[in-house]
Order: sequence, then structure tokens, then C-alpha cells
Amino acid sequence: MNWTAYTHGAALCASLIVTIGAQNAFVLRQGILRSHVGKIVLLCTVSDFILIAGGVGGAAALATRYPRVVEWILYGGLAYLAWFGLFTLRRAWRPGHAVMEIAGEPAAAPTASTQRGWSVVLMALAFTWLNPHVYVDVLLLIGTAGAREPEGSRVAFALGAMTISPLWFASLGYGARLLAPLFRQATAWRILDGAIGSMVLFIAAVQLR
Repeated sequence: MNWTAYTHGAALCASLIVTIGAQNAFVLRQGILRSHVGKIVLLCTVSDFILIAGGVGGAAALATRYPRVVEWILYGGLAYLAWFGLFTLRRAWRPGHAVMEIAGEPAAAPTASTQRGWSVVLMALAFTWLNPHVYVDVLLLIGTAGAREPEGSRVAFALGAMTISPLWFASLGYGARLLAPLFRQATAWRILDGAIGSMVLFIAAVQLR
């Protein structure tokens, strides 16, 4: 296995997956409630596997026929990464949220016993497959970055990216109960946003190779 390509895939996926978007906020909320966490982690992980494989494989096929198209898509994605990194750093400097709302509504939130499994599954699927950021991040950014790897290294790149998904979603879902009290403070959000913004900008710079 090409461990350099594997590391590239893992680093890029890690920089994209840790952003607190709709999907991650949903996983975090369910983790705090300890409600159907296993189902959600499995669904999000399998969905990522499908998207990563389709992104790297599809972008690789596109790169063979239209290499210039892939190059422009990649640079457009890197521009998005740079914008998002700067936006996140700005948010860390001037936070717009003092607490995490979902951690502050224990009285109104449904308990694990009142949430039906099928409704939670449908919500998890919606937050994954109806989220436009998923397609930008996985199909475009990870896919086109993987397509730039040598042909024999693309599988290693995809496997590296896939390794991060189960680790992240399991940590987020099952570790949410421990992390929730921290995010009632603005300082925790500022540290998280600062780390995310710095990582995203670093990955964008590396991908300009």
C-alpha cells in the first residue's frame, strides 16, 4: 500500500469531516441523548464509504477524459476550502454563538425511549444525503484530490479517507456525553473553530502541489 497516498486521504478527510455542520450537530445531539447512536454512526459511516468510493472512482474516470475539467473543479474546491478556513478563523475570533443550543434544551429534547428508530434513521439519512456540503466535500474535493494521485495509489487514498469516518462518527456519537458540558462555553467553540480553520487552510495549501 502507498502510505503517502493513504495519509493524504486521511488528512484531507479529517480536515473536512470535523466541521460542525448539520450532520455532525445531529450526531452530537443524539449522542448527548444516548438515542440510537449505533444506528446513526453506522449509517453515516456507510454513507461516507459510498460517497468516497464514488467520488474517487468517478473523478478518476473524469480525469482520464477531461483532465482540465478536474483541475478546474479542484481549484474551485480549494477556493471553497480557503474561504471556509478564513470564515471559521473569523468565527473563532468573533464567535456568534456562546453556547451549543442542543446542549441547553434537556427539558424539551425527546428522550431515547420516546424517539422511534425509523424516524431517527430517516433524519440521519436526510442530514447526510440532502446536505449539499457533503457533495462538495466528498464528491468534489476528496474525489478530485484522489484523482490526482497516481493510478495505483487511488485505492490507498480512498482507504485513508474511509478510515477517518468510523473513527470520527463513533467518537462524536459516543463521546458527546462527555464533551457536551464544554460547549456551553464560548471559549470551547473558539478553540474548536480556530483548530478547524487552521487545519482547513493547511490542507488547501498542501493540495496546491
